Amino acid sequence: MFRSAKDINESTPWQGLTVGGEIYEPGTSKLVMTGEWRTTRPVFDPYKCKQCLLCVPYCPDASIPVKDSTRGETNFDYCKGCGICAKVCPFGALTMVKEEK
Repeated sequence: MFRSAKDINESTPWQGLTVGGEIYEPGTSKLVMTGEWRTTRPVFDPYKCKQCLLCVPYCPDASIPVKDSTRGETNFDYCKGCGICAKVCPFGALTMVKEEK
């Protein structure tokens, strides 16, 4: 029996847990705020950004908001600081810096 992460709590017996390594639904970081894991963070320069939005589909955490075809500031509650957005940006509008807590 499959149970989603939101259906599992501390009282769930081990028999009710999903088998490790098996994925039954698309992953999304919107279920868990993972931003505290970050060791580096992207810094967005809106003056260099040409709104190509190439960074958006590459972000594995869906932490780059888009409104009216315009990229917004990174949602750091969900960004893990992987640096993929900075790597794919052809205009250098994103740079990775060490996270300061």
